[in-house]
Amino acid sequence: MGTRSLERNITLLFGGAVVLCLCATANAASQRTEKHFAVTGRPVVVIQNVANGRIEVKSSKSQEVAVIANQNSNKINFEMEQAGDRIDVTANIVDASAQPLDLETSLQLTVPEETELQLKTENGLIYVEQVMGDMTLESVAGEIHLKEVSGYIIVKTTGGSLVCTQCAGKLDFNSVGGSAQILQPALTNVNLHTMTGNILFDGDFIRTGLYSMKSGRGLVEVRFSGNDSFDLKAQTATGTVDNQAAAFLKPDSHGTGHRFGSKFRGLFGTFGAGLAKVELSTYSGTIRILKRD
Repeated sequence: MGTRSLERNITLLFGGAVVLCLCATANAASQRTEKHFAVTGRPVVVIQNVANGRIEVKSSKSQEVAVIANQNSNKINFEMEQAGDRIDVTANIVDASAQPLDLETSLQLTVPEETELQLKTENGLIYVEQVMGDMTLESVAGEIHLKEVSGYIIVKTTGGSLVCTQCAGKLDFNSVGGSAQILQPALTNVNLHTMTGNILFDGDFIRTGLYSMKSGRGLVEVRFSGNDSFDLKAQTATGTVDNQAAAFLKPDSHGTGHRFGSKFRGLFGTFGAGLAKVELSTYSGTIRILKRD
């Protein structure tokens, strides 16, 4: 065998050994943990996640809380504890040298249909589907998607956005730069506030419901149906009010004594009997009002 052939074979063997070593290290670092907690009543699930990754919660008919945790490295440690019907799941950084890739995690939970949730994460999607119970969801930059949930829902983000589809109950959303989309809701009380994000409410206003939507610089858009009944107040300081439903709104029949502050302008109006109360506000953005076909 020639010298060049020998050198090439040694190089290939060494390269293969390095690849195998790296794969073995990655496999050793990657971990999956699964635990099941039996519950008897309406459980409370608390998640504190300092890592980056997805938190997914779905419901089942079973009286247990099942948790599957996946992590990319051993620089993250999951602690799972049960105290009665409360389940605590905490992700801790155990190595200060951890890089962003080391902090990638995912949590998949299956809970009883009636469960209270307190979920907090840095980044990554929070997804909750078909859970009935009060919930507080907090994220710095990750998005929050809710589908067919009900209860008193509190959402807080710094830059993360909210998509709430077929949600029922009460909703309180507060964000610095995140947007909110409320689609096909059955919400009786809505309070949406963002500094720079956009707001979209596309659905029915429940009679006697209270709805407040405010954005400092973003678009606030409301789409209502012919079956709705509400009083409307829309105000802006330096922005615009794009009323594409002027033909359907009549002067506010309950507006005696109402007025705007000295820095604001806008419109009052009533649709139907004016049973719900809708307040829209932006400082320098746009308010758009339109009726769905």
